[in-house]
Amino acid sequence: MSRSAGDGTAALERAAAETLKRAVELDVASRFQESLVCYQEGIDLLLQVVRGTKDEAKKQRYRQKISEYMTRAEDIKKYIEKEKQDGKYHKQIRIEENATGFGYEKLFLEYLTEIVSEVWVEDPYIRSVHQGSGRNQQTSGLEEIKQSLRNHGITLNVEFSSSIHDREIRFNNGWMIKIGRGLDYFKRPQGRFSIGYCDFDLRPCHETTVDVFHTKHTKKM
Repeated sequence: MSRSAGDGTAALERAAAETLKRAVELDVASRFQESLVCYQEGIDLLLQVVRGTKDEAKKQRYRQKISEYMTRAEDIKKYIEKEKQDGKYHKQIRIEENATGFGYEKLFLEYLTEIVSEVWVEDPYIRSVHQGSGRNQQTSGLEEIKQSLRNHGITLNVEFSSSIHDREIRFNNGWMIKIGRGLDYFKRPQGRFSIGYCDFDLRPCHETTVDVFHTKHTKKM
């Protein structure tokens, strides 16, 4: 069964409307970083709609909407940049008990910009079995990870400390993320063949809070 170009444009219109509706909701909730992403995605979808329609009146209407959304997106971008420069940027994500959809990519991807070349991870409680319990097992496991990363041009340096108490991840582009439970906020899967064993987006989480900050200078460990 074939689909017409009109069907494709209608689908794009629906997707744009939903994305931009979400952008406005996030904007009203002061979740500006997330709303900016949605505005940008929605604008891109609307541009595709404009290119795919022959109705000049509709094109003009959508161009006006695009202009309005672009203005708001630029304002948010400037606000976020100012907050970052002033060291005031703070975003909080609440992960509920048994919630799914909070894989590492969901939390970190938007902060891993192309200029990131170093990441520092501090976690004082890497001791559960699935994290590598016991000093010898930890050392062996970390060495295996180190060798594997080296094959991809990534250097892993590990330092043990008896005084670390904070849990945080810092990128050298200024972003810092603190997770109440550290990186181990996922529940143990029921088995190797259960949904969520490999895909962390599908794995239930423990309740925790994620705080995101931006600092002008990110110190090394």
